[in-house]
Amino acid sequence: MSEAEVIFNTPSPRTHQTLTNDLLNAGVTPGMTVIVHSSLSSLGWVCGGAVTVVQALMDVITPEGTLVMPTHSGDYSDPAMWGAPPVPEDWWQIIRETMPAFDTSVTPTRGMGAIVEVFRAGKDVLRSYHPAVSFAAWGKHAKVIVANHFFDDSLGEGSPLARLYDLNGFVLLLGVGYDSCTCFHLAEYRVGKARRVTRGAPILEAGERVWKTYTDIDYDTQYFEEIGTAFEKIGKVQISLVGSAQTKLFAVRNAVDFAVSWLSKSSP
Repeated sequence: MSEAEVIFNTPSPRTHQTLTNDLLNAGVTPGMTVIVHSSLSSLGWVCGGAVTVVQALMDVITPEGTLVMPTHSGDYSDPAMWGAPPVPEDWWQIIRETMPAFDTSVTPTRGMGAIVEVFRAGKDVLRSYHPAVSFAAWGKHAKVIVANHFFDDSLGEGSPLARLYDLNGFVLLLGVGYDSCTCFHLAEYRVGKARRVTRGAPILEAGERVWKTYTDIDYDTQYFEEIGTAFEKIGKVQISLVGSAQTKLFAVRNAVDFAVSWLSKSSP
């Protein structure tokens, strides 16, 4: 959607105050631990853009809570697996040898949106060390959430998602669908049906750039919308509006446990 279309479809500018009020009405509270998946354009025209959204989230949650966002960089991966778009096979080895090492403070996200990019670069925001599927966190439990992010099984028990489960955190879908709900990936690992794959990315080890290979599941979002629709029917999702964005708030534990049960019964 173009900016002109966003303006045309916004009845009045979204401001820090209106977003703060809407977030509180949506169930976000001071001291909450919450992972946010977001779309800036879905909110309508925001005065100050992504900066205003991040500031509103931080002001509502406060430093006694914890704000988390996925800061994935899918291009930090093996070019042999790229499909959107693919690159010629004779480029693969050149890419493996020359791509800069992943750097939590420098490496940008890919396809995560403007809100995530502003948050990633913010003051006192910490980022986990995983080249492809890192997470950033700010607030009380930030260090616990991003520490020791496993390379293998990167969205499983050694990931920030599992720490959010342990902390009884929440998910806020801010204008996006369940296909963006990363905590459902944790359920994939717990069900244990997915096939294993080998992945790779450039990282720093002992100060030297190396191409690191690791093993993971072939995670997939194809069932996530269906899982989310079924999950809503049990009454565990609070649905509201923040700006123009439909917003869904729910507990990580409820969502993961439901997805485990659903996937155990329904997926191949």
